[in-house]
Amino acid sequence: MARDGAVYVCQSCGAAHARWSGQCTACNAWNSLVEESGSAPPGALQPAKPSGRPGRTRGLSFEDLKTETPSPPRLATGLDEFDRVCGGGLVAGSAILLAGDPGVGKSTLLLQVAAAAAARGAACAYISGEEAIEQIRSRAQRMGLGESPVKLAAETSLRDILEGLKREPLDLVVIDSIQTLWSDAHEAGPGSVTQVRAATGELVRLAKRRGVAIVLVGHVTKEGQIAGPRVVEHMVDAVFAFEGERGYPFRILRAAKNRFGATDEIGVFEMSDAGLREVRNPSALFLGEGGERAAGSVVFAGVEGSRPVLVEFQALVAPSAYGTPRRAVVGWDSGRLAMVLAVLEARCGLGFGDRDVYLNVAGGLRISEPAADLAAAAALVSSALDAPLPQDCVVFGEVSLSGEVRPVGRMEARLKEAAKLGFGRALAASGAPEGAALKVIGVSRLADAVARIGEGALS
Repeated sequence: MARDGAVYVCQSCGAAHARWSGQCTACNAWNSLVEESGSAPPGALQPAKPSGRPGRTRGLSFEDLKTETPSPPRLATGLDEFDRVCGGGLVAGSAILLAGDPGVGKSTLLLQVAAAAAARGAACAYISGEEAIEQIRSRAQRMGLGESPVKLAAETSLRDILEGLKREPLDLVVIDSIQTLWSDAHEAGPGSVTQVRAATGELVRLAKRRGVAIVLVGHVTKEGQIAGPRVVEHMVDAVFAFEGERGYPFRILRAAKNRFGATDEIGVFEMSDAGLREVRNPSALFLGEGGERAAGSVVFAGVEGSRPVLVEFQALVAPSAYGTPRRAVVGWDSGRLAMVLAVLEARCGLGFGDRDVYLNVAGGLRISEPAADLAAAAALVSSALDAPLPQDCVVFGEVSLSGEVRPVGRMEARLKEAAKLGFGRALAASGAPEGAALKVIGVSRLADAVARIGEGALS
């Protein structure tokens, strides 16, 4: 029988249960219910009492808001790739959740962000619950940031952190990480659903009340999801994902949610011994060295956010050694690959039923836009027919189930980026814009592209 005031909270989804059971009925996770007290101990943090003043309402138009400005003030950190993902800089009073795999460089990135902002005159604090102050200083020295005026603290008590932040005016606060904080208002251990939710709520309220930008570091589960309750992602203003493939020095910063900017922007960094280096031209980074292009290698002209990015698609089609052919894809959607293979078989007469198919996006970048359909199909056809594409050719376009090649957006920007890097022609959907930066070989159907690749007629 459960004790009075006790609830059992699922550590996977945050659902509360009146009694313990082996499986959570909300998310079906096993052995995830942990007993937590429903009442706060004496002296714990208490919710704010109502002031007795009625809430004020204001008009929607800016003419009715006498004290507000049309755009919120932003703090430019000086790291252009980070500011790009934020939408132009950090907004005062905002809360950002940054998540990523262990060892990807989250702490390194935020230490550089705090140091860059402090160099511009902003008051910044870095609070770590995972490292001692000397460890942070040692990493800062290695990165050449030993003289940066960033205030450091090693603390896990939420009460002490809140009291410290209230005593001094700050512009930016980094909390590394939210899973290490604990509140004495709850009996659950650090990292539990209750503690993470309570700590996030208190820090978000502090950010709104005092106008300080707070960046929270979040851990991820083995499935790649942000650890803790999903309500945390709703409480913050922005959710960033810091990604990186093992074996590659490249790191990608993506915005999964951003109330003050676009959610399709990316920031590109390169990990080095001295920390993260900004990559100003990602296209040159993701492309291979010059020379003759091998069969199965195709350069795709894509768009990530507001910037065009050129990346190499690599395909290998080989006879299958087993009864069931293998399909392996890295950096692209496996369902999209299956669709392209089906269109090639049904509309173009190419057979892949007895062949293994491998598709890879070079450099560790993940492509999600439909404009990569034609590039993937061209790489597969090039490998299957052993017909390499010209060295100076880029490919982009969307492929429909009927075999039609459809035009995509931002075509002019894609062509300009390709021309800037020395490419002279592009295989794309018919209907190129006038005055294109390079020669466009227009195709209306995928079968036309297959015939041109097989005949070597991309000229």
